[in-house]
Amino acid sequence: MNEELQRLQDGGEIALAELFSQHRDRLVRLIDFRLDQRLQSRVDPEDVLQEAYIDIARRIKDYLASPEVSFYVWARQLTLQTLIDVQRRHFGQKRSPQRERSLRYNPVDESQTSDSIVHVMSAQLTTPSRALIRDEEVQQLHHALSSMDEIDREVLALRHFEHLGNAEVAQALGLSVTAASNRYVRAMTRLGEILQGLGR
Repeated sequence: MNEELQRLQDGGEIALAELFSQHRDRLVRLIDFRLDQRLQSRVDPEDVLQEAYIDIARRIKDYLASPEVSFYVWARQLTLQTLIDVQRRHFGQKRSPQRERSLRYNPVDESQTSDSIVHVMSAQLTTPSRALIRDEEVQQLHHALSSMDEIDREVLALRHFEHLGNAEVAQALGLSVTAASNRYVRAMTRLGEILQGLGR
């Protein structure tokens, strides 16, 4: 049993709160990156985080009984599912019936990862004075990212934008460490080709 799991087993609620706090910045980065842009002014990441913590605390015994992934990867997935639920509520959609299923890779809407990547990258593409060119580049970038393999795109998002380590990516996506590494190299190569095509 690794150190984090031992702390959780021995320390109960206090250890959980401390460990969650240690990963707080990473989880906020996840929420900021994945949050639908239409909800930026309506959803506070701290509210999502608080709701996610309640769910994590409710499920921690089940996790400790059979920890298949690291604590962070598990907490990240619950936080992501909480964010998806929050967004569905805002858009008047019903709660997903898949909420209680296995926490292994459960992709968000395929276009949402592309949207998140495009949002982060497009801010760096051009200056505001070139708005028309920027819009065209954003469309091209979105189209190119959407043409990537879904898992490659997700590996890119996890490594480059959420800053997960390769082993964490492998756990999150149910891949071997080697496969996760190979997919990241392939995704970064493809991203380089995309940016070169945009003249960056």
